Amino acid sequence: MIVITSNQISEEQVQHIVTEIEKEGLQAHVSKGADRTVIGLIGSVNPKLAEHLRQMKGVENVVKISKSYKLASRDFHPDDTVIDIKGTKIGGGNLVVMGGPCAVESAQQIDEIAQLVKAAGGQVLRGGAFKPRTGPYSFQGVGVEGLIMMAEAGQKHGLLTITEVMTPEYVDICAEYADILQVGTRNMQNFDLLRKLGTCGKPVLLKRGFSATYDEFLNAAEYILAGGNPNVMLCERGIRTFETYTRNTLDLSAIPVLQGLSHLPVISDPSHGTGRRELVEPMSKASVAAGADGLIIEMHTDPDNSMTGDGVQSLFPDQFAALLKDLEKLAPLVGKSFATAKAEELCHGQSACF
Repeated sequence: MIVITSNQISEEQVQHIVTEIEKEGLQAHVSKGADRTVIGLIGSVNPKLAEHLRQMKGVENVVKISKSYKLASRDFHPDDTVIDIKGTKIGGGNLVVMGGPCAVESAQQIDEIAQLVKAAGGQVLRGGAFKPRTGPYSFQGVGVEGLIMMAEAGQKHGLLTITEVMTPEYVDICAEYADILQVGTRNMQNFDLLRKLGTCGKPVLLKRGFSATYDEFLNAAEYILAGGNPNVMLCERGIRTFETYTRNTLDLSAIPVLQGLSHLPVISDPSHGTGRRELVEPMSKASVAAGADGLIIEMHTDPDNSMTGDGVQSLFPDQFAALLKDLEKLAPLVGKSFATAKAEELCHGQSACF
């Protein structure tokens, strides 16, 4: 249930409404938009309380939300969420590109790729230190050492960093070194992990499960939001269908659907969504045309010899740079602003960012 207030309500009146809600043992989440403030009620609401709230000063209406994902719903938060990370804004008409290898392999490798991502105009360096693999004998990542390598490369070249976290036990160490924590498709419904991420204080990129419905996806995001972390990004990374030509089927319709259902930024992953290098460029452009707030793209200096074996879906550096040049032209045509972040803006003049 949500309480919709008038655009002239005072801060004192908002706090009074929150107090009345909390008296009944419910949680109140305040969302301040450009035109009005919406207060969400989490818990079982007594009809008498709803009527009492409806009669309070400054309240325009009390509306029951039938969706199970309250905090992720656009009904609760009508305006787009904009996540500001060290000056780089994600959501609200901004286009962000995250680029890098599937996995951190060495300090030299991630440093070289970071330089290329920055030169091409990317804002975020991606790379996995811990890798969830289908087979137990596949390369599993270099671990904490990889986090340190990537943090140093990101700081050196003025890039934010994003890495995948696989278990609740590794959330704190990943949050120490990375700017954004990624939840992979296999962990979308790892509820212990999602609860921990709700308390970590770092932005989270939540990937859609490869067989997840929109409702299941948004309910997974709700776990993080309910834990107190408002900075969640939704990532469409392809779903499993009957088609075998591509690794997955990138669900482009998910982008406008999720933006209609939720206020959270939506990121597209054309690399995993197709699994084929030649499809990454057109599907990146299609994602931006569909309204995506950002892209996460695999790029490797030697993809055919990558340690993960996923090189077939990784762009070469020149392909990555050419794509970002095209996106710079495309973005304004679909109402997006595509601007690179500067190193000094990210570090705020400090000698280190981690």
